[in-house]
Amino acid sequence: MATTIGAEEEFILLDPISLTPVERATEARTALADPDRDGEVMAEFFPSQLEYASPVCSTAAELGRSLSGFRGELAGWAREHGVIGAGVGVPFDVTAGARVTDLPRYRDIANDFGRITADHQISGLHVHVGTRDRDSAIRALNRVRPWLPTLLALSANSPFWEGADTGFDSWRAIHSRRWTTHGIPPAFRDPEDYARRTAALGGIGGTSDAGTLNWVVRPSEKYPTLEVRAFDAQLDVRTSTALAVLVRGMVDAGHDEPAHDAELLDAAYWHAARYGLDQDLFDPRSGRLRPAADVVHALLAAAGPGLKRHGDVECVGSVVDGILEHGNGATRQRRAYRDGGAPALAELLDAATRSDRAAQGLTEIRE
Repeated sequence: MATTIGAEEEFILLDPISLTPVERATEARTALADPDRDGEVMAEFFPSQLEYASPVCSTAAELGRSLSGFRGELAGWAREHGVIGAGVGVPFDVTAGARVTDLPRYRDIANDFGRITADHQISGLHVHVGTRDRDSAIRALNRVRPWLPTLLALSANSPFWEGADTGFDSWRAIHSRRWTTHGIPPAFRDPEDYARRTAALGGIGGTSDAGTLNWVVRPSEKYPTLEVRAFDAQLDVRTSTALAVLVRGMVDAGHDEPAHDAELLDAAYWHAARYGLDQDLFDPRSGRLRPAADVVHALLAAAGPGLKRHGDVECVGSVVDGILEHGNGATRQRRAYRDGGAPALAELLDAATRSDRAAQGLTEIRE
C-alpha cells in the first residue's frame, strides 16, 4: 500500500508593479470556492494570503494534478483582477503595519507575538506524509531531522525584503527564528517524550497550543501524518510536487539517520538559509561541510529506498538535477531581477503560477 502524501501551498497576492501584497484574498477564496473540489481553499495569516490544501494523495501524479489545477484557477482569477498570485517565501516588498486576517485565532496570535506579527508576511509549502501511528511519526521525524538544512537549500525562494536583496536565499527561514519555537526540533525518544516536552512549553511565550509550535518538522495534531514545514512557497508546481515526494522517500527510507546535537543542526539550517546551494552544505553523514551537490546526492541516496518503492526516482531526480543546474527559486528570482528589474521579476512570478507553465513537466510524474 502506498504511503499517502498531501501538500499545503500558500500564495500571496501582489500588485504587479510594486510587488507589494494586495489584500484581496477573501475575494479570491470566494471566487475559487468549489464544492466539488477535493482540496480546500483556506484563509491565511494576512488578508493578502490564501492557502490550498490538497486532498490525500497516493501518487506524485495525483498530487501534481491537484496542485496544478488550483494554480491554474488562481492564476486566471489573479490576471482577471490585475494582481499576481505568487508562490514565493516572502514578497519582494512588504506592506508597512499590515494587520492579520480578522479571525479569532489570528487575532490571538497577533496579541501574543506583538510587533513580530506585522512583519510575518511569509508563505510556505507544508508537506504531510502518512504515518501508521504516533510512534512511527516520531521515528520519521528523527530520520528527516538531519536533512532539513539540505531540503531548505533546495527550496529556498525568498531572497528579497523591503525591495532589496537580503543576501539570504531564504529570508523566510530567518524571519521564523523570532517565534517562541523555531527551526529544527530536538530528537525525541518516543511519543511520550514528545508529549512531555511539548506540554511543558504550553503557555510559555506565544506557545498557546500545539499549532503554535513553529518547528519545521512535527507530527500533526489533526491527522496521522508527519508534517514538514521547512520549505519556502515554491515558484512552480513541479518543484512543489518533487519536494513532497522526496520527503515521503525519506519517511519511507526504512533506516535511521545519524543523530546530531540541536545547536549543530540549528547552525546548519541558518547556513542553508544564508547560502542555499551556492556554498558548501552540512553533511549529516560526516557532520561537516561538503560541496552542496555532493550533499544533495547523499540526500537522494538516503531517500532512495522510499523513492523506489513509489516509483518516484525519476521525477525527483529530474527536478533536483534542474535545481542544481539552474538554481533554486532564490537564484531564479535574483536572475530575473538582475536582467530586467521588478517587471522581469513580476513576469517570473506570474508565469510560474499560470496553468500552462505549471503543467509543464507533469507528464514526467508517473502514476
